[in-house]
Amino acid sequence: MSKKSFFVTTPIYYVNDVPHIGHSYTTIAADVLTRYHKLCGHDVFFLTGTDEHGIKIQQTAEKATKSPKEFCDEVAEKFKGAWRSLNIEYDNFIRTTDHHHEEAVKKVLQILYDKGYIYKGRYEALYCVGCEQFKTKSDLVEGKCPDHKIEPEERSEECYLFKLSAFQDRLYEQIKNDKFKILPLERKNEVLSFIENEGLQDISISREKAQVYWGVSLPFDPSHTTYVWVDAFLNYLTGLGWPEDKDSFAMFWPPTVQLMAKDILRVHATIWLAIVMALDIELPRMYFIHGYFTVNGQKMSKSLKNVIDPVALSEKYGADVIRYFILSEFPFGTDGNFSIKRLEESYNSDLANDFGNLIHRTIPMMNKYCNGVVLEPKEEDTIDEELKRIAEDSVSVLGELFDGLKFREILAEIWKIVKRANKYIDEAAPWILFKEENSGRLSTVMYNILESIRIITILVYPFMPETSQKIWEQLGMTEDLDSQRIPQDVVWGGLKVGTEIKKGVPLFPRIELNKENQSESLNCL
Repeated sequence: MSKKSFFVTTPIYYVNDVPHIGHSYTTIAADVLTRYHKLCGHDVFFLTGTDEHGIKIQQTAEKATKSPKEFCDEVAEKFKGAWRSLNIEYDNFIRTTDHHHEEAVKKVLQILYDKGYIYKGRYEALYCVGCEQFKTKSDLVEGKCPDHKIEPEERSEECYLFKLSAFQDRLYEQIKNDKFKILPLERKNEVLSFIENEGLQDISISREKAQVYWGVSLPFDPSHTTYVWVDAFLNYLTGLGWPEDKDSFAMFWPPTVQLMAKDILRVHATIWLAIVMALDIELPRMYFIHGYFTVNGQKMSKSLKNVIDPVALSEKYGADVIRYFILSEFPFGTDGNFSIKRLEESYNSDLANDFGNLIHRTIPMMNKYCNGVVLEPKEEDTIDEELKRIAEDSVSVLGELFDGLKFREILAEIWKIVKRANKYIDEAAPWILFKEENSGRLSTVMYNILESIRIITILVYPFMPETSQKIWEQLGMTEDLDSQRIPQDVVWGGLKVGTEIKKGVPLFPRIELNKENQSESLNCL
């Protein structure tokens, strides 16, 4: 392989409901990682999609008097529309109703059956219809699923089971010794504690088709359909074209990082990893588990009318504003609160006052003082050492921060350059230099400001691609922005003398803060 590969996945989102800001959180993070690794020159694959089988979809479609496929088609398009509105550029959007995926699922089920990992038996357990997961008594709060506030069903039925117990020791050892990584650390410990205290039991992987017809039939017993979880997990393989596309699989497998919220960690860390082991395929490199969103301090709920619609949000504020805010507001991996009030405060402070103001000050000064052309610095000492040092220091830590998915910290590093560049303008006062006709010093000052903007534009591109492209064009850059490479193109001094600067509209006009939060209702489903 000539270049380093990077393969990132989101969970595939269940189509019993429309996309909300929680789905967007994971998907934006994956998109930012993808764009960064492309800037590093890596071969990249970004996989997302929709999970479309199971009893909940069957029942929801029936209530809507639609066929399950018709219902899934409609909701899948809503997810694709949401990702377009947020400027998400995935490599594949997989649907579990894709023919290729369904055939590959049957192939896996047959392999596992032939290997003796699937057998017919009887399963008795507690089952939450809302989660479509089996629960242990320790999972429940006052006898109810903590997420759906309903008592799980006691199920006892003939079914096919997967020998999850056979993988307990191997899974525990791989996770404990970080041969397979789970981050943040508390999530790793959570999985280890579950295995230690509960143990892994063989699990049901099928229902009779008479009860659940909307699913993939077992190839060795067509009277049963497989549980949605088994079907859904395999998208991480089939999304690469497995098993037919051997070249794509060889280039990108295993996933570099799989992103997910904490509610689906346990099934991923047990059932999915055990299936991979059973297939004798290399395990994914790492899971990174992010937290939940609350809205104005409350859990998102339709009954509270506080489920944030990402499409309405991006239409009102712009995709880049949403991308910036949800990754800068709190550390990735922790729970966080979302509010329109904080979004608008962040917009005015970080984007209008800091970033937008830097551009809005600089471009008009270039047109007024330098006829819109980058002039050669005339002074012997042409570089502002503090500005250069801050930029170089920020670039030097980016790789480590991206590896740790520390998005908030990455943006804070970029903003160090933004703030220093604004301060440098105040200190150097190019308007005074222009009045004094100090052309040598003026050319130096303007070059330093523009060069800092060039570097900022490349670094912030993964987070704010639309804004970065607008600035790139104002800087008169002829190379494609996404063709820039880190670190070689963020070395100080890359701006060419003679480049023509172009006028542009203000990027982030200040907005009136909505003190009563009336705009909350505009963005809720």
